[in-house]
Amino acid sequence: MLAVALPILIALSGRANAHASHHEEFYPGVQQPLAMMDVVDVATEPWTSKYGLQYDLGYTGPLSFSHLPYARCLEDGAARFDIGLLGMPFDTTTSYRPGARFGPYAIRSGSRRQRTASGTLAWGTSPADLGAGLLDCGDVPVSAYDNAKALDQMEAAYSTLLSRPVQGGTTAAYKPSTAAFALDGIEHPRIVTLGGDHTIVLPILRALNKVYGPVSVIHFDAHLDTWPSPPGASEQERITHGSFFAIAAEEGLLTNTSIHAGIRCKMHALDDIEHDGSVGFQVISTDDIDDYGIRKVIKKIRERIGKNPVYLSLDIDVVDPGLAPARGWTTREVKRILRGLAGLNFVGADIVEKRHSTADITGIAAADLVYDFLAMLQLESPPLPHQGPFSDSDLAH
Repeated sequence: MLAVALPILIALSGRANAHASHHEEFYPGVQQPLAMMDVVDVATEPWTSKYGLQYDLGYTGPLSFSHLPYARCLEDGAARFDIGLLGMPFDTTTSYRPGARFGPYAIRSGSRRQRTASGTLAWGTSPADLGAGLLDCGDVPVSAYDNAKALDQMEAAYSTLLSRPVQGGTTAAYKPSTAAFALDGIEHPRIVTLGGDHTIVLPILRALNKVYGPVSVIHFDAHLDTWPSPPGASEQERITHGSFFAIAAEEGLLTNTSIHAGIRCKMHALDDIEHDGSVGFQVISTDDIDDYGIRKVIKKIRERIGKNPVYLSLDIDVVDPGLAPARGWTTREVKRILRGLAGLNFVGADIVEKRHSTADITGIAAADLVYDFLAMLQLESPPLPHQGPFSDSDLAH
């Protein structure tokens, strides 16, 4: 006779609310509170006494960005951070190829071999050494069926985390940065968002507007994303990953000092550029890096933004298709420009439109760019060039 396993029922007190029941539906299992358990002294056990702490290798452990501490920040009121990473797995307003909902997972997977405590010659430091408390806040559970609901979910999630108290740094190197231009004069955390298609920027800008008012945008992309809605479009049809900046301008979320970097798309007509200007953008094209050089590109971006609070949004298709499957800039060129933007008044950043790629090359490239974001957001000025065998006089040549 076969043994039949009987289900075990755990009675919950009447104090359990609907939120707890919903949580249990997705995360079953009730863990006994730590205070009710006998705590083992791990220092006396064979593993710890012989080998020390249980640390993650590059290919082991939970999937958080660069092995950072992880929390479901939206439900964890004790979670504290100065810079949080937040996934927005949304891709249902894309016009051609969906799949960017898997971007947050792919970027985290691409980050497994890097650590935020490891420095580089380019930055001369590491994100961890710069002192901000870094935390992976997980993903926003957005609806895959109702775009209007999904946009509201993303705005609510971003607004929630923006309102959290900051951690206040992990070392003396930490420097507050947002209170000076927040409308309430209070230091707010900054969020690096892992997309998702580019439409996620609209709910982000709506949330940022409540804290900072209109912001400037530095937009790395092959495409303008400022196209007007087609005639006869419904209210929901108007919002796509190619129109969200135009909608943001209509809503008063942007200053008139935003700038594109890396544009190379086909235009419906050259009138597109005129309309783009009315939205508040200037254009730096892909070819401008050849005609004027990287330093001039950096200079023009910095001049355009000035001291305004600024949001950086990077579509991975700004990178050449040979490196990240669209004739574009190399990953190295994009990274060099990001270095040159350190010290601007950043209120947040994102990387979007990551889709499937062979051998995870796009996920690895995106993860490396997010590492750069974490350094760029904290520095008060661009790092000096690596000197090595060179002298200052070599910079002029």
